[in-house]
Amino acid sequence: MRNTDRLWAKLVLAPSVILLAIFVYGFIARTGYTSLTDWGNDPAQALSLNPVIKFIGFQNYADLFTGGQPGTRFRQDLISTLFFTVFFIAGCLGLGLSLALMLDRNPRGEGLWRTIFLFPMSLSFIVTGTIWRWMLQPSGGINQLLHLDPNKYEWLTGRSSVLSFDWNKLPLLTAVVVAVVLGIIAFRALRDGQRTRMLVALVCAALLLLWALVLGPNVKLLPAPELHGFNIAFIGIIIAAVWQMSGYTMALYLAGLRGIPEEIREAARVDGAGEWDTYRTVVFPLLSPITLSAMIILGHISLKIFDLVFAMTNVDNPTTDVPALLMYITSFRQNAFAVGAAIGTVLLLLVAAIIVPYLASQFRTEEAR
Repeated sequence: MRNTDRLWAKLVLAPSVILLAIFVYGFIARTGYTSLTDWGNDPAQALSLNPVIKFIGFQNYADLFTGGQPGTRFRQDLISTLFFTVFFIAGCLGLGLSLALMLDRNPRGEGLWRTIFLFPMSLSFIVTGTIWRWMLQPSGGINQLLHLDPNKYEWLTGRSSVLSFDWNKLPLLTAVVVAVVLGIIAFRALRDGQRTRMLVALVCAALLLLWALVLGPNVKLLPAPELHGFNIAFIGIIIAAVWQMSGYTMALYLAGLRGIPEEIREAARVDGAGEWDTYRTVVFPLLSPITLSAMIILGHISLKIFDLVFAMTNVDNPTTDVPALLMYITSFRQNAFAVGAAIGTVLLLLVAAIIVPYLASQFRTEEAR
């Protein structure tokens, strides 16, 4: 009987597994291979019936990170996405937690407020982008309502940038950031009594810092300095994205707050903890898994963002460009399919760098239970 059940289970799952293997992983593999060719580099060959495609290895990736156009635009898009991700996650977490704390006090009309806060999440990014594009028009919307100078408050069309840095210093900055992360890992390992893990993390961090101080300043990715920073025009897009997704984080935090037993809070109060100390030492630590889950989900949304930017600024505004938008332009406007595939593969690796460790830790946690 058990063998029969297993056979039926395999037969039921087989079509889904086959379709998944073909239309997901098969297309990913095809995209990865295309990124290693020169398909589309010759416009005459791009859409021909039998294009002559040559294998060129990682040349497309090298051009993106160290070459001219479209590499210059791609590098700016990566930096823009990094800043967008940081401000988007911080805004969603901060606003979502604030709304959840307010609703956790059971205000009058809680159900109505919860519905209002969750409503933006039911909209698509296209609808959200259209609404906020109207609201952030230079001569209308918020500027007209608050009597702001349209020449000063260019929500979506500004060309100034802040927090700029030279792309040539990216290896140096990356080494320092990774060394700091390894230092944090070493501190946690020391706290948990894992001396071997602590020593390995400290040694790796020390080697990275040594490399950064000695050899890092001499590494040049480009022959000349190339400044990239946070474009002010992204502020409008960040506001729209936070407006839509903060309700999601509010729902997560509210579920977490309602799941904390009141006895734990009462025990903290009996021990003399005030209201702020109770949240700082009891409530917020218990919400840390929810914060991590929200950061992972919001992070992968921000890395793949396309439709919101497309709806708010279209594809012809390079100051608000993102890698997904550049991939669309490169692949379907310029017919440079190999370069577009390379951009898509980089995006896949960035998303995988966030999702895979999280999924692995979740699987280990479930197995431990």
